[in-house]
Amino acid sequence: MGFVWYLTAFLASSAVFSSNDAGGIRGVEGQYLLGLGIGDITGPVVETNMMGYASLGQTDTGLHMRERSRAFIIAEEANPANRVVFINADIAMGDTGVRRTIVSRLSALFPSLYTNTNIAFVGTHQHSGVGGYLENLLPQITSLGYVNQTANAIVEGTVLAVQRAHGNLKSGKLGLGNTTVLNANINRSPSAYLANPAEERARYEFDQDKDMTVLRFDDDSGEARGFLSFFAVHGTSLYENNTLVSADNKGMAAFLYEASVEPNSMPGNNTFVAGFTQSNVGDTSPNTLGAFCESPGEDFDGMACDFDHSTCGGTVQDCHGRGPGFRISDFESNRLIGQAQLEGAKTVMEGGNLTPVAGAVRSVHVYMDMANHTFALPNGTTVQTCPAAMGFSFAGGTTDGPGAFDFVQGDNSSNPQNPFWEIVKGAVTPPPSAAQIACQDPKPILLNTGYAHFPYEWSPSTVDIQMLRVGNFVMLIMPGELTTMAGRRIREAVRAQLISQGIIGDDAYVVIAGPANTYAHYVTTREEYGVQRYEGASTIFGQYTLEAYINKYTNLLPFIADTVTGTPASDAAPAEQTSKAISLQTGVVFDAAPIGKRFGDVLTDVSTTSAYRAGDTVFAQFVGANPRNNLRLEGTFLNVDQLTSGGAWTPVKSDSHPSTVYRWERTSTVLGTSTVNISWTIEDGTPSGTYRLRYFGDSKPLIGSISPFTGTSSNFMVTA
Repeated sequence: MGFVWYLTAFLASSAVFSSNDAGGIRGVEGQYLLGLGIGDITGPVVETNMMGYASLGQTDTGLHMRERSRAFIIAEEANPANRVVFINADIAMGDTGVRRTIVSRLSALFPSLYTNTNIAFVGTHQHSGVGGYLENLLPQITSLGYVNQTANAIVEGTVLAVQRAHGNLKSGKLGLGNTTVLNANINRSPSAYLANPAEERARYEFDQDKDMTVLRFDDDSGEARGFLSFFAVHGTSLYENNTLVSADNKGMAAFLYEASVEPNSMPGNNTFVAGFTQSNVGDTSPNTLGAFCESPGEDFDGMACDFDHSTCGGTVQDCHGRGPGFRISDFESNRLIGQAQLEGAKTVMEGGNLTPVAGAVRSVHVYMDMANHTFALPNGTTVQTCPAAMGFSFAGGTTDGPGAFDFVQGDNSSNPQNPFWEIVKGAVTPPPSAAQIACQDPKPILLNTGYAHFPYEWSPSTVDIQMLRVGNFVMLIMPGELTTMAGRRIREAVRAQLISQGIIGDDAYVVIAGPANTYAHYVTTREEYGVQRYEGASTIFGQYTLEAYINKYTNLLPFIADTVTGTPASDAAPAEQTSKAISLQTGVVFDAAPIGKRFGDVLTDVSTTSAYRAGDTVFAQFVGANPRNNLRLEGTFLNVDQLTSGGAWTPVKSDSHPSTVYRWERTSTVLGTSTVNISWTIEDGTPSGTYRLRYFGDSKPLIGSISPFTGTSSNFMVTA
């Protein structure tokens, strides 16, 4: 995420992913109860800051694709109390407050079945969703505080997804496999990666993980019901200039896969559930062509950005990563990266050589206070983590979302920083003590967020530590963004301990899922931390953050063994912050139609004089009302209807299809008027026939209740 806008308001990787030929695993018919569900979590699609880039200017103006939560339940059939719930949500990251409410709701609905221990709340880390839902203050600043409507939508849709998964629990089997996915990610901080030991880097072909792991869910007959895939690529295919709410490349991949299995189901109504989960995402980018200077008139225009600092002419503003479809549109890059992940998942799903999964279902969850957490390294040295702080390079941003002013990446100089920012940083958060400066070294501290408690906590101090186990498959549910090498190290350490402690055999398979449950920013290796690119500067708990996580996760492994005794020690849960939250976002005051018009009236109609063809865009404008009046969860703001041979209209597209766009524009704040633009770009293969566009809105009078209305375009023809 950006900074300027905050101020403004021992084992090789191939061994970790054990071979599909690993012996000793035999599927047990009907060993598991499996449930899969999906729910709509789309918050307000207008007048709300978007989450990810932390840019005040990125306020949403409409909808490209709805956000959804996908829930996966796995229980032992012989002992169904042993179960886990994996929630894969189309949001930037999990959050402590939202998860607390989800756990409370599910625990009340299903006493003793779904608990704080076995519910994992994982974000896809997409950057085009609705913001304002995180509990801590720092990520709320650009959204003008907490947006309750966003948080409620995430809670409602997620709980519904789990309810649906619970409702279709049935006997089934699990299979595990992996594949290589090329041309879907690159390392956006390669100079930091190169700081890792040469002998360690030599064990890997790439400076980012290309492996995709897939856990397939089958019914007893072997028919696939869905899957969870794990692959590392940032959700930044849609850039900071995008203001349409969407689900970025992982949401696109899920839509494309689900639509390929059930082409006649409207999105969200499908029974096959495709989960594209984020992994050690920290230094990855979907902008696979690299980062280039966009500096018209300068000698360096079009040249690659500076390797060490990602600058153009000494500043970061013009350095932008380019996706594979950047010459066409950001949405084309988004589709291509989503398609690459879809193809990877299909390779595994249709390969026919998955390893059956069998064994116990276990979960463990504790809280860990990361401020001044003291522990011993494997060599016996005692070290500690630090209260949270953001470094100067945090403000430099990344090639996916550059910062501003004179901030750059790779800034760990011990020399005095810009005097202006030295003054500003002290005015924003408390000046760091000598102990904090020493603890965070070599990070020069810009925002001392761990000591900022007014009006409530700026950053988390206590994080969720959680693991889920299904047979030989272990998921590390991580409260942050691990870089490529950080992820490799913790996977290897956990796998080695699983084997050496006899918890799982040589077929142990370990994956990372995150950012989940709590958003605690980044996790780098110590070597990368020393370079202080964006990821190192955003590793808020200091240089030993990764080692602290490795220490804690490996110490908790006995609690996911076949036989578990006792309860793991835990720090206190973090104090609830939501009730203290401030919101400066104004509500909808009222809507009004222009004189002589009604809500839903057509202002600009479709063409009725000639037929449309594939590739054409159909457009209509309507008298609108603010969509914040009704989020239409599990519904839609638009339909494309087709006239059937029997004379009935059938919806064939909704606001969840990437070929449709819903845009809202306020035309007069004083008069309360607005317009809605609906467009549909006709796909190849669209049947010839008669169609129409429909708009579904809800208006709020100055006095009285919100009322629904509908607008309908004229009929138009599509021909092949």
